[in-house]
Amino acid sequence: MTVLREPLRDLADQCSLPAALEAMGERWSFLILRASFNGLSHFEEFQSELGIARNILANRLSRLVGHGILERRAVESDRRKIDYRLTEKGYALQPTMVALRQWGERWETGVAATPVLVDARDRRPVQPVAVCSHDGRVLGKGDLIWSLEEDVVRD
Repeated sequence: MTVLREPLRDLADQCSLPAALEAMGERWSFLILRASFNGLSHFEEFQSELGIARNILANRLSRLVGHGILERRAVESDRRKIDYRLTEKGYALQPTMVALRQWGERWETGVAATPVLVDARDRRPVQPVAVCSHDGRVLGKGDLIWSLEEDVVRD
């Protein structure tokens, strides 16, 4: 088996990372997503809590809806009001958001963020997000390699 290096130039159209970054956009999209995970769902709530300009907020919400991360629904009690709710695709970004937050705490701010993210069941802080092997081992920087599909062992 040959050890491969990911051919970045050749994978430009196939790599999922650029596609994911295109879907999320930039900083405001991540902050809107964080606010959504915290229960915000109305345009005015996002605008007030984030201090984002209305035109930028409208653009980012539209982008997140267009990529299927949020869904747009009229509020039952007031059809003029719109709810923006996370879709299953949006909820699937939660580990990414937690990992980015933990990375920022460790490498950028150097301090634990407040409030602390805890397990709802026992109120204990969550563990650091890690890349794990098929058997649950936490993998470090020397434990990962790229492999051709035909060399991948599947159960």
